[in-house]
Amino acid sequence: MSHTPATHPRTLASRLLIAVVLGGLLATVGATATAAPAAAATQYVYLSFDDGPHPRYTAQVLDILSRYQVRATFFEVGQNVARYPSLTRRAHLRGHSVQNHTWSHPDLRTVSAATFRSQVLRTDGVIRAQTGYTPRCLRPPYGAVNSTVRSRTAALGKKIRLWTIDPRDWARPGSSVIARRVLDNVRPGSIILLHDGGGDRSQTVAALPTILRTLKARGYVFYRMWCR
Repeated sequence: MSHTPATHPRTLASRLLIAVVLGGLLATVGATATAAPAAAATQYVYLSFDDGPHPRYTAQVLDILSRYQVRATFFEVGQNVARYPSLTRRAHLRGHSVQNHTWSHPDLRTVSAATFRSQVLRTDGVIRAQTGYTPRCLRPPYGAVNSTVRSRTAALGKKIRLWTIDPRDWARPGSSVIARRVLDNVRPGSIILLHDGGGDRSQTVAALPTILRTLKARGYVFYRMWCR
């Protein structure tokens, strides 16, 4: 009769440890092999419009954005909101972000502290009356910012939001030029500056479908700015 020696407790423990480790490695390899590939990073841009609302151009911009199912951020001038409140409300109801571009579009570097506060808070009030919220983003006119503007903005609980792409649509270089300047320079995370008020914006309106169609074809999605 053959005799099988008893397994030493330490040997048994070692075998169990090896089995657990090997089992874990196999499980990890199996999970890696069957897991779905990681999703590609989203390409996004911010589309913004300054100086509205305007009774003609803002309405056209809103219709084009709806057609392409794109949401944008409107930096509105308070006195224009007071004149055309229904357009601000329409932008809000269509899911766009409405933010502060001061009351009368001054260079904020040159105004007193009291005037700065009035320019921002009066605009907050008329926007809030149409949207139900107080803007948290401030875009200083002309992009004119210094340390005083930054500190006063922060004291009002807001954040400054400028842009990374300026196609100079306000200079009316032609709709094809506006579109090309945007599309040639856009990168993920770009903030595109366009205008729906402050003058003749017919070229901006004409360029907008090309910009939206091309960016969507490139896989971009459009985010709004809230500064929360």
